Amino acid sequence: MSKTAREARAGEGLSPAQEVAEAMTGFVTEFKGFQAEFQTKLQQTEERLTMLDRKNMTAARTPLAGAVDMGAPHQKAFNAYLRSGEDDGLRGLELEGKSLSTAVNSDGGYLVDPATSATVQSVLNATASIRSIASVVNVEATSYDVLVDHGEVGTGWATETANLTETDTPSIDRITIPLHELSALPKASQRLLDDSAFDIEGWLAGRIADKFARAEAAAFINGDGVDKPKGFLTHSDVDDSIWSWGTLGYVPTGVDGGVTAETIIDVVYALGAEYRANASFVMNSKTAGLVRKMKDNDGRFLWTDGLAAGQPATLMGYPVLIAEDMPDATTGANAIAFGDFAAGYTVAERPDLRVLRDPFSAKPHVLFYATKRVGGDVSDFAAIKLLKFATS
Repeated sequence: MSKTAREARAGEGLSPAQEVAEAMTGFVTEFKGFQAEFQTKLQQTEERLTMLDRKNMTAARTPLAGAVDMGAPHQKAFNAYLRSGEDDGLRGLELEGKSLSTAVNSDGGYLVDPATSATVQSVLNATASIRSIASVVNVEATSYDVLVDHGEVGTGWATETANLTETDTPSIDRITIPLHELSALPKASQRLLDDSAFDIEGWLAGRIADKFARAEAAAFINGDGVDKPKGFLTHSDVDDSIWSWGTLGYVPTGVDGGVTAETIIDVVYALGAEYRANASFVMNSKTAGLVRKMKDNDGRFLWTDGLAAGQPATLMGYPVLIAEDMPDATTGANAIAFGDFAAGYTVAERPDLRVLRDPFSAKPHVLFYATKRVGGDVSDFAAIKLLKFATS
């Protein structure tokens, strides 16, 4: 307090202690006023920030037409691989002369609408393959050799004094299974990969796996061996009564385009006892529908449905694999196969799948060259028998 002020206060008759108390009271009052004003301004600032946040959230929920949510969808689309070239195990796709793009709805335009369904409904295809009952080996070479000893060692009864004579020596055959390349070359526009509104990676990977599975399943049964596996039905077949190594023996049904319960029993026992313990029937759905109705002489069905989920139906106690690539029950067709396919058919494949990414050759599209190497062939001609729907 200045000298003049102190003199004025002294003139009022106030002691120094009273002057200090009054000064402190004034200071506290002024500080409380300042504090209230500061809190008011702080609250107003917080309210303005809250209003701005609400505006931003509203704009994010109502994008302009054609805008895409930049959160998870585009990050899921083909993952980082499709934009960076890192291998994520992609397995290829059937090439149909078209490319995926956003310009045409059926070629991908449906995929960039932010209101698109999370999945794509695809037509279901049967992929059952004899791979599930055959012998499958992984190789790192261009072919796989199966060594087969199907001869017999000669024997004879010896006497005490007679000279021993030379007996037959078994021979070993070698069956070579070359590996063939299953490939695909799909392409997709970079815009679709960036802007798609659902998980393209899962959808395309599923299509790839499905197509590859169907392609090899058909080859294991009907492949001609030219740049593809050799199917067991493409080998020469002869009546089982004159069967020899290198051919498949068949049992005729005695009915053109038909089958009887007796001939199903015949084909079962045409297979050697050493193979029957692990044998299976293979046929398509139409043939299965025909056989499903058959009964033995006592009126009992030959067919028994699986008792639990995932268990195959059985025919005469042997499991049935439904493979749609098997021929229909028409005149002269080998519509049913029966055998130990683990011994009779071998699938050889390389364990690795390769994908090459090419973003330059078809700009503005990205090409993906996917390959898989697989081969297959009969490895034991005695382990498989056929049922021919013919009189002889």
